[in-house]
Amino acid sequence: MTTARAFWTAAPGQGELRTEPLAEPSAGTYQVRTLATGVSRGTEALVFAGRVPPSQHHAMRAPLMAGDFPFPVKYGYSAVGVIEPGPIGPGHLPTEHLPPGHLPIGQRVFVLHPHQDRFIAPAAMCIPIPDAVPTPRAVLAANMETALNLLWDAAPLPGERISVVGAGVFGLLTAALLARIPAASVTIVDIDPTRAALAHAFGAHFALPDAAPPDQELIVHTSASEAGLRHCLSHAAFEARIIEASWYGDTAPAVPLGEAFHARRLRLIASQVGHVATPMRGRRSHAERLAMALALLTDARFDALLQGPTHFADLPAAMPTILRPGGLCHVITYGDI
Repeated sequence: MTTARAFWTAAPGQGELRTEPLAEPSAGTYQVRTLATGVSRGTEALVFAGRVPPSQHHAMRAPLMAGDFPFPVKYGYSAVGVIEPGPIGPGHLPTEHLPPGHLPIGQRVFVLHPHQDRFIAPAAMCIPIPDAVPTPRAVLAANMETALNLLWDAAPLPGERISVVGAGVFGLLTAALLARIPAASVTIVDIDPTRAALAHAFGAHFALPDAAPPDQELIVHTSASEAGLRHCLSHAAFEARIIEASWYGDTAPAVPLGEAFHARRLRLIASQVGHVATPMRGRRSHAERLAMALALLTDARFDALLQGPTHFADLPAAMPTILRPGGLCHVITYGDI
């Protein structure tokens, strides 16, 4: 039986590589050899620290994770790999004999899978990567999918004054999409002035919190901080929409809803990627949404959001450093890519 190595969080701040058996692929599945994975710093930092609250253990399970919160757990959702040969069956036939909809050997795919060097995945979860998207950049697909879903929730309008509070990877991807809205004025707000260059590269303005523009008609919050959410409320225009996309883990932020929140008729809207946003639900599947996210990554400017790489064998020692605040998307490699 083939074996695989996977990254597990065994205790708070402690990761290790474990060897596990890999069953042969069956009909409806593919065997995938991993080329790269991406570390989604915000969510994975909370998982690595054991800060997933018990009430959210079920909701925060990744599609192909193993173990249980808090520990031990095999977690992650940004894997890029290639389809490997396996038993004769769907997905493992020579290209000229493939049934419609099945992928050939060697096809690059994105899969919502933890950090692991080889794995079996349902065919429906293996999304082909466009040739124009390099392997390292493709690890951004999960974050781009979340940003796309947020735009469906937010329904931005041409000409709106828009702020994105929090210049992490997700915030920057969201701002890059919002900056494509005709005549929209998009400002990224963050406490780190070094993020200004990234904001400008994606077609947005940049401001430190004290210099942020007031009267914003659409505000997206991604900083996962109480201060960031308070900033959103204080800089919102009359009847503005505030899209709360942060995940706070086991932290409970205090929100000043007793000040001008009601008088200005503000709307606080949650956005989360687990469900397709309401305006597109029933119109686009999860797989179609992810394929759209991958198509959006043909823009080479998104390479600026990548850090690393770190080799998979070094991940247990490197993960605490990778997850320090202020990082972008760290790429983990599994050989030549």
